[in-house]
Amino acid sequence: MRPGSFAFLILSAFLATACTQFPVIEDRVSDDVRDGPYMDLVPVEILRAGLPETQVTDADITAVEARIARLRARAARLSGAVVDSGTRARMTQGID
Repeated sequence: MRPGSFAFLILSAFLATACTQFPVIEDRVSDDVRDGPYMDLVPVEILRAGLPETQVTDADITAVEARIARLRARAARLSGAVVDSGTRARMTQGID
C-alpha cells in the first residue's frame, strides 16, 4: 500500500469518527440528583467498617506463594544474556 493511500484511509477514519454524536449526559441525571447536596467526605476506615472480613485460607496463601516462586524463577531465566559471547564478538567486528 502506498503511503498516500494509507494516509487517506487514516484521515477518512478519523473524520468519520469525528462526526459521531455523543450522548448527552445531563439528560440521564434526574433533577433531584443534579440539584442535591454534595456527599460528605468521610474517612476510609468508616467505609471499610461496613465491609465483611476477607476469608483467606491456608490453601490461598500456599497457592499465592507458589505462584510467586514460579514468577521469580521465570524472571531469573529471562534475566540472562540474550546474545551469547561468540555472537556478540562477531557483531562488534561489523560487516566487511
